[in-house]
Amino acid sequence: MIHAVPAATRIAEQAFAREFPQATVWNVLDDRLLDDARATGGLTDALRRRMLRLIGHVMDGGAHGLLLTCSSYGEVVDTARVLWDVPVLKPDEAMFKAALAGPYRRIAVVASTPPAVPAAVAQLEALVPAVRPDRPVDIVTALSEEAAAVAADAEATARHLADALRAAGGADADAVLLAQYSLIPAREALAALVGVPVLDGAGAAARELRGLLVPGAPIPARPRPALF
Repeated sequence: MIHAVPAATRIAEQAFAREFPQATVWNVLDDRLLDDARATGGLTDALRRRMLRLIGHVMDGGAHGLLLTCSSYGEVVDTARVLWDVPVLKPDEAMFKAALAGPYRRIAVVASTPPAVPAAVAQLEALVPAVRPDRPVDIVTALSEEAAAVAADAEATARHLADALRAAGGADADAVLLAQYSLIPAREALAALVGVPVLDGAGAAARELRGLLVPGAPIPARPRPALF
């Protein structure tokens, strides 16, 4: 797993311990990735190359699969999939696919930082034609920056998110999606408050990788592209 935020390491590791305990987890952290992307107003060519070098590092180290936990760098995954014949997952892609494949008609996306909302909605909408072309989906979004201020308190985070969801008109949602890994510790408390399934990206990614990396299945050969 490649992380841009230290807290994501613990959260993702807990998800893998629960959903894919057979996996040997290798964490790579560059804690300047997010700050540098914010400072430049988004991903630059230099930042994309930097992420690809990190991906190349783990591939050369023998990784059989990769989860990128920072949504700001999710688009780099598309390039990585061309360069390496190994499962490479975006942070919340598995969660979005699971939500769209489920019986949910009205889906709420909740976040505690403004950039996470449009990024999540764009990815969700992009998957609709492939995953559920014959069924409509209604997406509602809720933002609670107050939740970010109490991130260490799962119960308080859940209350703020639930309040934001009600204020946004999403109280009747069939499922709630957490747009950030930092919100995952509040998942169970939020589910208890809203009374519907709450999905998280780390758990969904661990389940997808478990399905892809079946024990005993041959591991595909990995080409070695030129370094960036």
